[in-house]
Amino acid sequence: MDYFSLVGCVPILDKILAKNPFIKVTLPGFDNIPKLSVQRMTARLRGTDKDMHDPSHPDFLDMFMEAKKTSLDTVSNDQIVSWLMINMLAGADTTALTIRSAIYFCLKHPRAWERLRAELAAADIDKASCPVQYRDCRHVAYLEAVVREALRVLPGVSLSLERYVPPGGFQLKDGRFIPEGAAVGINPYVLARNEEVWGADAHLFRPERWLRDRAGGETEASFRLRLQRMNDADLSFGAGSRVCIGKNLGLVQVYKVVATIATLYDIQLAEPEKEWTVTNSWFPRQKGLDVRISRRA
Repeated sequence: MDYFSLVGCVPILDKILAKNPFIKVTLPGFDNIPKLSVQRMTARLRGTDKDMHDPSHPDFLDMFMEAKKTSLDTVSNDQIVSWLMINMLAGADTTALTIRSAIYFCLKHPRAWERLRAELAAADIDKASCPVQYRDCRHVAYLEAVVREALRVLPGVSLSLERYVPPGGFQLKDGRFIPEGAAVGINPYVLARNEEVWGADAHLFRPERWLRDRAGGETEASFRLRLQRMNDADLSFGAGSRVCIGKNLGLVQVYKVVATIATLYDIQLAEPEKEWTVTNSWFPRQKGLDVRISRRA
């Protein structure tokens, strides 16, 4: 990801480094991903993966290969390998780091952690419910607030996702004009600190911002308008027609894991005053979530 963030910002470097025909720069660990993808596809074609594959429960690879049958002109084996790689690259790190963020920020704010556990219990989620099912926890409002706030404070992708301006260009509200073909983007991390949208405490982790402020007299109509404004500015999964296609699956995993961990375990930060370290290389890698953990009585 360090490499991808570099060449994503300066594309010409990819031709000089990884695509250099004379001195190729290898990417540590990355070669394992295409290798595994090719192995899985080959085994499926040969029918030698029956010990790990049940045809009665189709997986992504089944669907990719079915697409090849119906779209021979556009879907090749190389395309299938590319799709498998995207599943592993984009479907694992971002989900894991969101789970870590939700737990870390709640532990840094013990009141949020205790409220989360209390609202899960109020929804009849207990140890017997674990692993927690999505259908049981999806309506727990504070769980949703915690997850959305964790994504806002530290989006799974924290570099700009660029788009090309369509034919005819685009007129901004302030009068500036962006010509067609220009690459534009907004860093979700930066946008998530816009006080005009999120309030003067935009730099803080506060799940309650996603809930109606009944104590403060906020009406339902006012809350809906405020929520819509936040939703419109939320780029944690991208937006519009290019929104992350794995958004719903990723959120299912985050909800289930966070709810299960909060239900089963007592957790405290080993050093509550110490901040963790985040390295932003396309995906923000966290280091320093050191905890004391034990099963709840």
